[in-house]
Amino acid sequence: MRFDLIDLQLFIAVADARSITQGAARANLALASASERIKGLEEALGVALLKRGRRGVELTAAGESLLGHARIVIHNVEALQSDLAAYASGVRANVLLLANTSGLSEHLPRALAAFLHEYPDISVDVEERESTDIATAIASGAADLGFAAEHALPDSVERFLFSEDRLMLVASRRSDLGGRRQIDFQEVVGRDFVGLTATSALQVHISRHAAKLGARLRFRARLRGFDAICQMVAADVGIAVIPETAARRCAASMPITTIRIRDAWANRRLTICARSFKALPRAAKQLVEYLRAEAQR
Repeated sequence: MRFDLIDLQLFIAVADARSITQGAARANLALASASERIKGLEEALGVALLKRGRRGVELTAAGESLLGHARIVIHNVEALQSDLAAYASGVRANVLLLANTSGLSEHLPRALAAFLHEYPDISVDVEERESTDIATAIASGAADLGFAAEHALPDSVERFLFSEDRLMLVASRRSDLGGRRQIDFQEVVGRDFVGLTATSALQVHISRHAAKLGARLRFRARLRGFDAICQMVAADVGIAVIPETAARRCAASMPITTIRIRDAWANRRLTICARSFKALPRAAKQLVEYLRAEAQR
């Protein structure tokens, strides 16, 4: 059985768009050509891949299976192209690392800088994603390597602990919480909060635990960075829950106080993850081993 890469790219585009018309446009193919290619795929495989309807298409069980394999194949082809392009430009290899906000801003820069200094013929592209998106990309084979909070990872993903970073409550020094050193989360769930965007894996994690206490957090502002959040807290807009490393860094230059949350869920485990560490390209394996050694120091 032979597969055309264009057919696989088209199928992914159609599946993502839930429309043959839109998928054809994304793949830069005429609608008639795209329809014939999809039909040819179904005939070659002997199964229906799509359920066609007035509002677009839906994947059959066979289509869902093909989509997962197609993403892996296309990802591997793109990795091959990237590696060969790197040879042509004088760089031996390139590694794509997906990292969550905390990892990218607080934990990885120093270790990556040391790695790049030791391995001058390897380059690293770090792409910021939410932990849940990283987990999906790793599990589906769309990415090789990730840095994510362990609570977001499915059991099928391999991982090792890189660091532990407690979540801390931050409040203005002028607030009534200014003198506290520890607190139970249930004591503050009714207050005004400043937080990350609603789709953030960290914010979902925090809100889920508030819901277990029968509360829905009330946000005065949502921002994308910890420094911006702390500036809002310093201005008495509300309180916030952020990683300890960011909290202590911001507290050194802003009039905020850091308060330890006694709840067990506040202790986050941050991990390096992959679908299979043994199956990684050689350069990615070298990065993994370097980060593993860093984690053990």
